[in-house]
Amino acid sequence: MAGIYIHIPFCKQACHYCDFHFSTSLKYKDEMLHALLREIKLQKSYLDNETIETIYFGGGTPSVLEGDEISRIINTITELHTVSSTAEITLEANPDDLKADKLRALRNTAVNRFSIGIQSFYDEDLVWMNRVHRAQEAEAAVKRAQDAGFENITVDLIYGYPMLSDTKWKTNLDKVFELNVPHLSSYSMTVEPQTALAAFINKKKQPAMNEQQSAEQFTVLMDAMQAHGFEHYEISNFCKPGHYSRHNSNYWKGVKYLGIGPSAHSYNGDTRTWNVANNARYIQSLETNKIPAETEELTEENRLNEYIMTSLRTIWGLDLDKLNQIAKGASDQLLKEAAEFFEREWITQKEKVIYLTPTGKLYADHIAAELFF
Repeated sequence: MAGIYIHIPFCKQACHYCDFHFSTSLKYKDEMLHALLREIKLQKSYLDNETIETIYFGGGTPSVLEGDEISRIINTITELHTVSSTAEITLEANPDDLKADKLRALRNTAVNRFSIGIQSFYDEDLVWMNRVHRAQEAEAAVKRAQDAGFENITVDLIYGYPMLSDTKWKTNLDKVFELNVPHLSSYSMTVEPQTALAAFINKKKQPAMNEQQSAEQFTVLMDAMQAHGFEHYEISNFCKPGHYSRHNSNYWKGVKYLGIGPSAHSYNGDTRTWNVANNARYIQSLETNKIPAETEELTEENRLNEYIMTSLRTIWGLDLDKLNQIAKGASDQLLKEAAEFFEREWITQKEKVIYLTPTGKLYADHIAAELFF
């Protein structure tokens, strides 16, 4: 099986914390759509005729597309690939886009899952982030989507920023439970270079993020999700039983995927390829049937480290036998390096699989980095 990711590089306005590739001008949306369709055709053989199990529209803000534009992309994929009859097809959406008429149009597409970028249910926090929508709109959008027949919904929330008290954070989580959505993706606020937030902090217009606050709110998050019957199946992802994001789970399991669009990445097990993060260059190159991308051959070391990084983050853990399949004897070296984390009870082992403990999840990135080859 394999997955396809479509990057839609447009947003109505720039969130202060975001460093993903996008443009706030929709002037060349038609040209971009033609370029995306052309790249899908040019990349027909990339996945070696494997059945497509997931399609994911990310961005940017894919919900700026009209229903018929989304269908054109999906139809082009189905013409060129064998797409599973039970494929998960996800559309990232902003709450302000999910009006009744848009939802009616989306019901006529093959989209069967929404990822709604809420981030907070407090207006002052949304203003601080420079989000387009407001809290009431977020709640209404989820309910409208459910009423329209979309039950497979995930929402995004952010924690660990100065304006978010523990009380507000708990209220945000309670709102998710009230809305009865089966999946939550939740991330600590990070300060990426070249973002407005980084500039505000550098100029002392905003306080820096507080790691202790982030850790405490992550603990609150884990406890609350467990209490409400959610599985913590990846560091930032929680779901009711059976409601995993199949597309993102495949990333963590090392399944092949094809990325379409500017800045999109592709992976086939041996190489990783990434497209240019520039809309004009992407469109111009596709007009001449050339994909503007760079490729790197993955070394044994690359593949070991990638497996360590992705597997440790998940409920499925790091399989020592799989590590040895990548490089003979690799598990012996890893276990030697991991001794201190066993002692601290940050990781645990069951048979031949290593897992993060609840405490270890607070240090996931540090642990992975220390175990890299």
